Amino acid sequence: MADSEVGGAFIPALYKPAALLPIAKHRESLLYLVETNPVTIVVGQTGSGKSTQIPQFLEKAGWCADGKLIAVTQPRRVAAVTLAIRVAEEFGCEVGKEVGYSIRFEDATSESTRIKYMTDGLLIREALVDPLLSRYSVIMIDEAHERSISSDILLGLLKKIRRKRPDLRIIISSATLQAEDYRAYFEKASETQEEDSSNDKQKESIASIISIEGRTYPIDILYLDTPTEDYLEKAISTVFDIHTNEPKGDILVFLTGRDEIEQAVQAVSERSASLPPGSEALLPLPLYSGLSAEQQMYVFEEAPENTRKVIFSTNLAEASVTIEGIVYVIDSGFVKLRAYNPKTGIESLTATPVSKASAAQRAGRAGRTKPGKCFRLYTEEAYQSLPDATVPEIQRSNLAPIILQLKALGIDNVLRFDYFTPPPAEQMTRALELLYSLGALDDYAKLTRPLGLRMAELAVEPMMAKTLLSAQSFGCLSEILTIAAMTSLDGTLWIQHEGDKKKTESVKRKFAAEEGDHLTLLNVYQAFVTKGRKEAHWCHENMLNYKAMIRAVSIRAQLKRFLERFGIDVEESLSSPSVSQQPANKAEKIQRCLTIGYFAHAAKMQPDGTFRNVSGTTVLHAHPSSIMFNRKADWVIFHEVLETKDKTFIRDITRIKKEWLLEYAPDFYKTT
Repeated sequence: MADSEVGGAFIPALYKPAALLPIAKHRESLLYLVETNPVTIVVGQTGSGKSTQIPQFLEKAGWCADGKLIAVTQPRRVAAVTLAIRVAEEFGCEVGKEVGYSIRFEDATSESTRIKYMTDGLLIREALVDPLLSRYSVIMIDEAHERSISSDILLGLLKKIRRKRPDLRIIISSATLQAEDYRAYFEKASETQEEDSSNDKQKESIASIISIEGRTYPIDILYLDTPTEDYLEKAISTVFDIHTNEPKGDILVFLTGRDEIEQAVQAVSERSASLPPGSEALLPLPLYSGLSAEQQMYVFEEAPENTRKVIFSTNLAEASVTIEGIVYVIDSGFVKLRAYNPKTGIESLTATPVSKASAAQRAGRAGRTKPGKCFRLYTEEAYQSLPDATVPEIQRSNLAPIILQLKALGIDNVLRFDYFTPPPAEQMTRALELLYSLGALDDYAKLTRPLGLRMAELAVEPMMAKTLLSAQSFGCLSEILTIAAMTSLDGTLWIQHEGDKKKTESVKRKFAAEEGDHLTLLNVYQAFVTKGRKEAHWCHENMLNYKAMIRAVSIRAQLKRFLERFGIDVEESLSSPSVSQQPANKAEKIQRCLTIGYFAHAAKMQPDGTFRNVSGTTVLHAHPSSIMFNRKADWVIFHEVLETKDKTFIRDITRIKKEWLLEYAPDFYKTT
C-alpha cells in the first residue's frame, strides 16, 4: 500500500509482514493442535504475533465455515479495538466487515464478520442470550495471564460449555508460564463431573501446550541507588537524561493513571522548550483507556523527522498493545489496581507496587527492535521484595456484578462454580448481601424476576442498574437515563488547557447544581443536546470534550433501547430544561432514586469537612473535580472511590437525606 493511500484507521508503525513474526513458522503445528485438541494453550511473549495471526490462520483453515465465527477476547477495550483495526488492515477489509470488534456500548460487526475481537466481559454477556455460545467455532482468550475477573469467569463457563459442545475449540494465550496451571484446570474434572466419570478411569487428554519464542534483544536493567520520594518527577528527569545522553530510540514510561500521565505530558512539553537549539525534539504522548480510539492511535505512528517519542502509559502497554520503536523503558514500579474492602464495602483504585512478572513484561518492551535499556525507578532490594505475580482480580474485587451474571446464566450455586482461583468467602458473602439489599436476589439467594434478571442484562453495574429500573416509579426515568450515560463515560469530560484551571472552574459553575455532581452532569447533557450539537463552538467555549458528549448521547440511546425491550416506556419531553427550571420536587425525585441504587455508597460529613462511611471506619475526601468539593452537605451518596498515597477521594457525589437510607435500604441499614 502506498503511503499516500494510508487511511485514518491504518497503523503504519504496527504493520509488519506476517511472515516476519515468530508465530509464522508455527502455523502448521498450531493448526494441527487446534484440530486434534479441545483446548490449546499458546505461550508467547507479547509481540510474537499470536493475537493478530492465530485468528487469521484459523479463518484460512476453514474454521469459519457454515457461518461460524472466531472470537478473540481481550481484558481491555483498547486492545480489542486496536487489534481489530490492525487485523482488518491485514485482511484487506474495513473494520466491521470480515473483521470487527464489540465492546461495551460499541459494536463494529456485521453479517459478514468472521473474526470478532471483544472484551471478555462482553462474551459473558452474550452467553446470557446464547448459553452455549453456539455462534463460535473457536474462542481464544488472549492475555489470560492478566487474570481479569471476566477472563477467569469465562474459563469456568467454557469448561462447562465444552461438555455440551465437543466441537468447540478453546485457545488460551498467555505471555507467562502459567501454561501448566491452565492445562491442569481443564483436565481436572469439576465436582459434578467427578460423579459422572467415576466409572470411567481412563483420563482424557484435553489440553496441549505450544510455546512461541518472542523476538527480544538483550536489555540492560538499571536500578536506583537509593529510593526516590517522587517517582513522577524522577520519571520526567530520567526522560531528559535519556534524551540528552542516549542514542536514538523512543521512550515508554509506565505510570499509574490519567492524572499522572497528563501531568507528565504537560511537564515534558514545557521543559522541552529549553532544550538546546537544533537538538532533537521530544514528542510526549499519553496512553490510557479513557482516551478516544483516535487519540490512542497517535502512539503507534512514527515520530516526525528529528523527533523522539515519549509515551506515558498505564499498564495498558505492558501486554495489551505493542508499540514499535521503543528502545528505552522507564518503570515507575507502580500500577493502579482495584482493591475491595469487604468490611467497608468500598472498592477503590489504589496505586500498588508491581509484581516481578509485571516488571519483566515492562522491561521486555525495550528489546523489540534492537538492544534496549530499562530504567527501574526503585532499588534492586525493592525489586527482590516484590510479589512474584499480581493478585488475580477476582480476589480483590467487588463480586456483586459477576455473581449477578452467574445467577442470570443459571448457575445458582455460585459457591460451587469451578473458579480458576476461588474468590475469598468474605467477598462472596458481601456481594450476596448487597444484591439481596438491591432486590436482585430473594430470601433463598435466587435471582428475582423481572428485577434481578433485568439488572443482569443491563450493561451497567448493579447499583446503577437498580437506579435505572426504579426511575419510572419516581417519575424521573429520562433524567436517570442521562445520568447513567454520563457516568458511563471513560474519557475526560472537561478539557483543561495549560494554565486554564480557573477558566474551567468558572465554566463548570455555569452548570453546577447545588444537589451535586449527578444533577450537574444532567445540566451539562441537556445544555449540549439543546445547543452544543447545533453550534460547533459551544463545546469549545464550555471546555467540554465534544466526542465524549456524542458518546454519551449514543450510550443513552442504547440504554433506552434496553429499557424498551423490557417494556419500560421512556417519555421524552421535547424541550429539556435544566434542573433549576424543573418543578421543585424533580431534583428530590432524582436524589431519592439515586439513593435507592447507591445506598451502600453513603457517607456523612464531619465537622472538619471530610466524610466518613456509615460504619465510620474510613475517612473520605470530596475529589477536587467534584462540585461538592469544599461545599457543605450532611449526607451524600457517591459513585466512585479513588485512593492516592495519602487520601481516599470520592467522585460523582450527590446530597441525600439520612432518612432515605432507612426508607430504601432497611435490610442494609439498621438503626440502633
